[in-house]
Amino acid sequence: MGVLKILKMKKGIHPENYRLVAFKDMSNEEVFLTKSTANTKETLEVDGVEYPLVKLEISRTSHPFYTGKAKFLDTAGRIDKFKNKYKKFQKEEKKEEK
Repeated sequence: MGVLKILKMKKGIHPENYRLVAFKDMSNEEVFLTKSTANTKETLEVDGVEYPLVKLEISRTSHPFYTGKAKFLDTAGRIDKFKNKYKKFQKEEKKEEK
């Protein structure tokens, strides 16, 4: 017969300020509430109650792994936009003297 050992969580290492927070997926405007300690200055009203707001780029409601749908991203356009934005920081090539 085995001995059952009960483990207790350590005191003083877990945050005490859990509260309901609204998380908003900015790609599809989906909002869900869950407990969190995330810091935020923005708020959002859900069903007449105001909650702290955390904005997400992607969540379980929009991620292709969970939805089973792949999204086309304009990566070429993003790369061109990045290159144009930071072109001024490129070092100028020195002309070779003959």
